[in-house]
Amino acid sequence: MTRMASFEAGEGKRSMAIGSYFRGDYIAKEIIKSILYGTVAYGIVVGLYLAHDLEEFMAGLYEMDWIAFGKMILYRYLAVIGAYSVVTYIVYVVRYRRARRNLRIYYNNLRRLGSMYRKESGEDGKQ
Repeated sequence: MTRMASFEAGEGKRSMAIGSYFRGDYIAKEIIKSILYGTVAYGIVVGLYLAHDLEEFMAGLYEMDWIAFGKMILYRYLAVIGAYSVVTYIVYVVRYRRARRNLRIYYNNLRRLGSMYRKESGEDGKQ
């Protein structure tokens, strides 16, 4: 019973939140969030890179092939987001499975506890 109470207070809150979703919905939600966060992070990194080499960037601004530059930024973005999405998928599949397994154990323990209480109250009622 103390194990169940500590589960409810700690890891159980997160597991119950995860368990309220279907597997595909939970994973899709997390992948969409990671794509948004990854996009922001990529934009910050590109901005910092351009700020670091701003003098060189500004000197070559008019001679630059903008289409090639845009393609390079886009391909790198897609590679980063693709890799980040794959890692996100793997991490959240593992988290979902672990949460479902923990919830299954928790609910089995609750059923056992309920049957113990019913048995105890049934024996007390017969006396």
